[in-house]
Amino acid sequence: MALTLTRPYAPSVPRRAAAIVAARPSLLAAATVLLVCVPTGEKDVTAAVHVTAADIASLALVGLTALDLLRGRTPRLPAAVCLLFGGIVLAAAAATLGSIDPTASATGFVRLTQVFVLVPAAVLCSLRDRLDQRIVLGSFVAAALVQGVVGADQYLTRTGASYTGQPIRAVGTFGALDVMAMSTVVSYGLLAALALALAERGPGGSAWLRRGMFAAAAFLTFPLAVSFSRGSWIACAAAATLLLLRADARLAVRSAVIAAAAAVVLVGGLGLGGDGVTARLSSIGSVSAAPDQSVSDRYDLWATAGRIWQDHPVTGAGPKAFQQLRDSHAPLRLSSGSDAADSTIGFTREPLLSPHNMYFLVLSEQGLVGVVAYLALFLALLIGCLRRAAGAGLAALALLGWVLVDFLYADIGGTTTVLTSLVLGLAARTALPGSDEGRAA
Repeated sequence: MALTLTRPYAPSVPRRAAAIVAARPSLLAAATVLLVCVPTGEKDVTAAVHVTAADIASLALVGLTALDLLRGRTPRLPAAVCLLFGGIVLAAAAATLGSIDPTASATGFVRLTQVFVLVPAAVLCSLRDRLDQRIVLGSFVAAALVQGVVGADQYLTRTGASYTGQPIRAVGTFGALDVMAMSTVVSYGLLAALALALAERGPGGSAWLRRGMFAAAAFLTFPLAVSFSRGSWIACAAAATLLLLRADARLAVRSAVIAAAAAVVLVGGLGLGGDGVTARLSSIGSVSAAPDQSVSDRYDLWATAGRIWQDHPVTGAGPKAFQQLRDSHAPLRLSSGSDAADSTIGFTREPLLSPHNMYFLVLSEQGLVGVVAYLALFLALLIGCLRRAAGAGLAALALLGWVLVDFLYADIGGTTTVLTSLVLGLAARTALPGSDEGRAA
């Protein structure tokens, strides 16, 4: 008599993975961060739409969140969240309807809604408990370590982007056309690691996690230094100071002394990045008296944005209108573009398509209505984080501080734009009243 043996039914690997992600959507948010590291190979910076693997993952998170909301699995968004994010949508819609080119502005409206509304709201809904926050913050640290290792190798082996005629600038996996991306990812990871380490102090904290995060933050200072990005240095220093003061004022003083001593040893004693870092640091003090060409171009772009706003004061010229109106409002001394070079693309000129200041970009393209909406969102998140930041919430405060400072001399655009959305979602989770209700489910 033959017996027929049947294997018990086992769900397929994709089905089990989907079930795990559905149960913990923060994994999709973490995947979004990690996928930013995937090289895109994009060389046409003037293209109207750039879709990356990280963008696709973020939209998958939005779709999963929408499905959970329809099924009642996710608590409704707090009224404060709806009001602040709704203001961004209304401002962008008004600017699009009154745009000089509504067709071109439509893609800008979609991008603004994705970056400042849909993805942050989805991240907010996905952060259901403390573990979710750690998963997302851990992905920031992991991505920064990947980029930091690649960037440090580029500097040490002289295979990076061109800086002062030498191939020593660390750009990670992003290439010379997105020269700020690596320093952005490394800055986020450094701040997240520092905040996670501080959260583990005291009774009940994990000593090994605290030491590991401090070690990660210490390592990431080197690739950040050899990125030669003045903007990232300033934003990271300001955000770290804010974080340390919020966590422990005495620790902030001790950390400043240790950081200064380490800089003297590494740069002065060992010569790691010494000449380039020193020259770059000294140039920060001359941005008003004797600005270099890149700083001078920024000043001219800001003035251009101001002139565009004067012609369209209420709702602005429309999303993506700055690049169309730049030449008719810019001074004659403005450069046609910035130089970029590495072993992959050779030498090229990258066009200046934005004012390199998020606040001026909003003012010129969305007018006073847009400025009010964005400032209301940013100030609400900042004040809320200052009041409520504790534990993992300290990371949200630091990351938000970095973004708000960086927006003074940069704007959205490039591969790492989607990370801004995740930062806003993390900040909303910490800052806004009611955003932590019903998370136990």
